[in-house]
Amino acid sequence: MTQLPLEKYFSLINLDKVFTSSPMIKTSKEQVVDELLHQLLQEPNDPKDVKIPPNYVNKRSLLRGLLNKREPKSLDSEFLWKMDALLQTELKDKGVVEVNKLDTVSRLFPNNPFTQSDKFILWKGDITQLNANAIVNAANKYMLGCFQPSHACIDNAIHSAAGPQLRNDCEVIMTQQGELEDTGNAKITRAYNLPSKYVLHTVGPIVPNGTDLTKLQKKKLASCYISCLELTHAIDDIKTIAFCAISTGVFGFPKTEAAKIAVNTVNDWLESQQNHFDKVIFNVFSEEDYNEYLKVFQQR
Repeated sequence: MTQLPLEKYFSLINLDKVFTSSPMIKTSKEQVVDELLHQLLQEPNDPKDVKIPPNYVNKRSLLRGLLNKREPKSLDSEFLWKMDALLQTELKDKGVVEVNKLDTVSRLFPNNPFTQSDKFILWKGDITQLNANAIVNAANKYMLGCFQPSHACIDNAIHSAAGPQLRNDCEVIMTQQGELEDTGNAKITRAYNLPSKYVLHTVGPIVPNGTDLTKLQKKKLASCYISCLELTHAIDDIKTIAFCAISTGVFGFPKTEAAKIAVNTVNDWLESQQNHFDKVIFNVFSEEDYNEYLKVFQQR
């Protein structure tokens, strides 16, 4: 398949335009959520039998779920203004993690075997809080985000925190491409309400439960990392990038092998491109994933 190159969609999604968010909300978050729910539930084809729950937590969950299920299409400026304001307020509440204040692998493990470890960071936490210039999303071949309401996957988390504009940009790219995304490739969009500036979307290999890992699957996973690095290499203001543990969730890639491929692939690529990136963050969410990367960095 012929995959769409960056220059064919760069201007279509205004990739060079700085996203200007709404100011944080001055009224209560619940009032804003009520208004957003009311507007969403007036859209054609939306369920008409939905009852808005009485408490804020459930209202907010309903709003997220409705946006998760919503097909990509335009939203009016008032809705986006309120949604952006809500997301910016929520980001302030949970806090932004400063990449430049995190310890490097070379400092934590001075005897590690990796030549680029002075640029590596291993961090456990919510990737939607990182202020890396770009973060990596583990997408599926449709590249439109996760449509399961409040599903506990990184694709859902990133789209939910960025805002509905992210799905619309992805839809523009995929319509222009005219075919599903190949495994191992990547696309880039703006990050909207995330503290990062860009989101890279890459499709990792699927390893069905009970099957042996193949050389092709390993190659495809390495290609995810290389595709992301090559894509950001074309954009001058990306000096820090945060990778999630691609394919290790519902895609079933064995965690131990995935961590080895991630670190070795990035290290090898940086050896030939040493002046481009200041920091590369390996972001994990679980203690299990963190320990797998620790094993890689602590090897002799």
